[in-house]
Amino acid sequence: MSNTLLTVIGILIAIFTFGIKTGVGCGFSNVGPRKIIAIAGSYFLLSVLVGSIVGNFSMESFEKISGLGLGVHVLLSLLLIGTGIYTQKKWHRGRDVSGHTFLVLSMPCPVCLAALAFCCMLLAASLDISGLKIGLLVGTVFFVSVLASSFLFKKMGKTPETLGSAMLLLGIYYLLGALLIPAYMKTKQLNLVPLDGGDGGIVPLLIFGTVILGGFFLERVRYNQ
Repeated sequence: MSNTLLTVIGILIAIFTFGIKTGVGCGFSNVGPRKIIAIAGSYFLLSVLVGSIVGNFSMESFEKISGLGLGVHVLLSLLLIGTGIYTQKKWHRGRDVSGHTFLVLSMPCPVCLAALAFCCMLLAASLDISGLKIGLLVGTVFFVSVLASSFLFKKMGKTPETLGSAMLLLGIYYLLGALLIPAYMKTKQLNLVPLDGGDGGIVPLLIFGTVILGGFFLERVRYNQ
């Protein structure tokens, strides 16, 4: 199997996995099949649009745009965490708000659009086909991923509390990425070496993750009392 084919398969698997995030929001909420198909269709159309214009952008331009979107990335992570807590609290009080709050997780966001554009750029560099065909390929994979994962999660019979937990986990993941990755890249640029000669990046990651998870579990204990 050639390296090009392996690269394409890897990118398509990444797109399929990213579509599962949208499927989590649709599958663990109370939305019906029509809304799920509409959301999957919106991703298909976005993919075709991005694929059609991706040839006009260079990797340098993409890196500049990604750097400007760090603040949006942090705001999205905080929004996911806040919406997840809100969804769980309303569910425990007898009210299902998942039909509205799932949009924070399932609708296209700046992070999703950036990932979509990046995948299209990688495919354009690997395949000698037009941008429109790349968009159709990415859109089809995204469409199938959203539909398949949404209806699979629906069959699990989970409550909106699960949706809230998924939002919390993804929000924490996004927040860690937004805070730690730039700091790690800056450390690499400065060529800083840990005093013990080991991998110093894992220590702050563990400490920061422990603090966040500890605060989350303390909140749950306080709420259940």
